[in-house]
Amino acid sequence: MFEKLGSAESRYEEINQRLMDPNVVSDQKQYASLMKEYSTLTPIVEKYREYMQAKNDMEEAEMLLEEGGLDKDFKELITEQLVDNKKKIEVYSEELKLLLLPKDPNDDRNVIVEIRGGAGGEEAALFANSLYRMYSMYADTQGWKTEVLNANETELGGYKEISFNINGDGAYSKFKFESGVHRVQRVPETETQGRIHTSTVTVAVLPEVDEIEFEINPKDLQIDTYRSGGAGGQHVNKTESAIRITHIPTGTVVECQDERSQYKNKDKAMKILRSRIFEKLQREQNESIASERKLQVGTGDRAERIRTYNYPQGRVTDHRIGLTLYKLDSILNGDLTELFDALNTFDQAEKLKASNSEEI
Repeated sequence: MFEKLGSAESRYEEINQRLMDPNVVSDQKQYASLMKEYSTLTPIVEKYREYMQAKNDMEEAEMLLEEGGLDKDFKELITEQLVDNKKKIEVYSEELKLLLLPKDPNDDRNVIVEIRGGAGGEEAALFANSLYRMYSMYADTQGWKTEVLNANETELGGYKEISFNINGDGAYSKFKFESGVHRVQRVPETETQGRIHTSTVTVAVLPEVDEIEFEINPKDLQIDTYRSGGAGGQHVNKTESAIRITHIPTGTVVECQDERSQYKNKDKAMKILRSRIFEKLQREQNESIASERKLQVGTGDRAERIRTYNYPQGRVTDHRIGLTLYKLDSILNGDLTELFDALNTFDQAEKLKASNSEEI
């Protein structure tokens, strides 16, 4: 670990020098790349320097106590400093282990979230709307922007499916554990006998990638236009503004009919398509590395049941980490911080265990 930390500090100093070079400053791409690496290394190097300071102070205190000849008050002071710095070293050591864990390269990205009603018909579609509202309200608390890319509404105000992106620094790091099946247990408004129904909604979270980062060959695309359909809207079925794009090599199909403009629908559909293919390629790479799959909170599999929202009991249970929170209303109103933090902490603990076992 300390060999890695020494290398990180050297690299940090090297980048610091290069960032003052006028030639580097004038090269926008190189400067941005170095700044990103510098900001990643900064918390690691700062914590390492705190660790080394505590280690030096501890060794100095040990040397003074070994030499002896100290008066009572000064000896007590040095002994306190020794104990204090030993505690600091233990804390800093654990913090450094966490900081050195491999960072998900997508953590800083914006996200595209796709929500689809599953088992349960209209009730599932209504809950898909509830999840969209929940995620949008959380994004608002973070000061992030939400934009609907495509939506297929039902007559009662639910969504058969809805795709939207969330633009915000670190959005993917918060939302990446949301992929999977979300189950809802409640009494539908149309249920006359008060029976609890169980419905499911599928959520997929994709890291957003732009055209420069991930290019798709236009020759691999089949683009069809058709008339918009859905639960309403004045322009429905009047113009062929809806877009369907098929990526022939992977068979990935994206439809978008949310905008009146064919151009805007195509732009949004391409945004979803790029992110879906990028995520698919990454998932295939991860699947080839079994150990990486074990480190995730769940597999991210869209068929995996990850969470239950039980209305009669007012509870939300995340089955992957065994966490139950009795604050359903506030969670559905976007209070996701406790849930997201628990998932992230669990993921880090699992990675740390794996890292420690590899060192042994």
